[in-house]
Amino acid sequence: MFEREVWAAVPFHFWSGVFFVFGSMVGSFANVCIHRMPRDESIVWPPSHCPHCNYSIPWYLNIPLITWLWLRGKCKNCGAPIAARYFLVELLTGVAFLSCWLAFGHRSAGLALSYSILLAGFIVATFIDLEHLIIPDEITIGGAAVGFILCCIFPILQHTAERAPAIRASMLGIAIASGSVYLALRGGKLLFGRERIKLEPDSKLIFTETCLQLPDGREVPYGDMLYRDTDVIHLYAKTIELPEICFFQKDVTLCAKELVVGDQKFNPEEVKHMELVTSELILPREAMGLGDVKFMAAIGAFLGWQASIFSFFGAAVVGSIIGIPLLLTKKTERGGRIPLGPFLALAATIWIFLPAHFQQFWFQQLSLFGDLITGNTNPPLR
Repeated sequence: MFEREVWAAVPFHFWSGVFFVFGSMVGSFANVCIHRMPRDESIVWPPSHCPHCNYSIPWYLNIPLITWLWLRGKCKNCGAPIAARYFLVELLTGVAFLSCWLAFGHRSAGLALSYSILLAGFIVATFIDLEHLIIPDEITIGGAAVGFILCCIFPILQHTAERAPAIRASMLGIAIASGSVYLALRGGKLLFGRERIKLEPDSKLIFTETCLQLPDGREVPYGDMLYRDTDVIHLYAKTIELPEICFFQKDVTLCAKELVVGDQKFNPEEVKHMELVTSELILPREAMGLGDVKFMAAIGAFLGWQASIFSFFGAAVVGSIIGIPLLLTKKTERGGRIPLGPFLALAATIWIFLPAHFQQFWFQQLSLFGDLITGNTNPPLR
């Protein structure tokens, strides 16, 4: 059913309209994923509803793009504003599907559909990562599984007409993409794994059950700092107040399994509250998160290892171009995190739409490395 001749029985731009409409419908579902996945809520139940008044939205008020414009961005029941993001995601996904059809529909409907699915995943991952600094496993691990399956069905995704080479290319993409980024993560941890924060003299830090409260009111969850046994928070405190004991002029270290104050050790799970007075704090720092490693695995499953390497370096370049001005203009703090996921998604999207001769040039640059790994020459491109 995905043969070119079958789809060519209907005018090409009829399918252009179908792809745009279908894409906007997928965008409506993407909005559900963006809102619910980070909150660990079901994406199928309850049905779409207003988050302000819980009004269950009927189907005729849930038409992509049209409903938001007709209601002028407000809930029909309570009049509360509906974020413009909902309209933007639907429009962006519709345009993404249309672009895939226009670029690849002449070659293969299956290729256009596969790239459309990948771009929809990129959109969901980008909006979640920008807001929550996470990429859910449903997108990363699930995306890797979907990419592998689609490569089995449509070998053309890996620039071949045969299933066995496509399967091998997808598996190599998963392994090399995730492995290389994980090595970069570990290397960054060794080189830049500690962040020294200067505080005002006699600043108070509060360690609660779930997070560290900084003097400026920011809360840093322990899960963002201490998810490895080797991650350690270190400081020298003038005073340390625990529920039943106080210390003065002591070194303090905290890791996932142990709290050490001077020469005394405590179980962190038994210390519900601790207040410290200090002027400096050393925190563990990450160059990137494990979510980015899994996200690269999904990109590798769809596009292969060569495209993944392009995406990684492209994301680094784009991230530097955007991140450095943000740091210089203090739009984000130097110790704050700039999500890498959106830049990986953008770089991978650029790769998808690169002209064939640019892709061929990139394959040629990696040919020696590719021959060592696969024993093959560069795959043919569109």
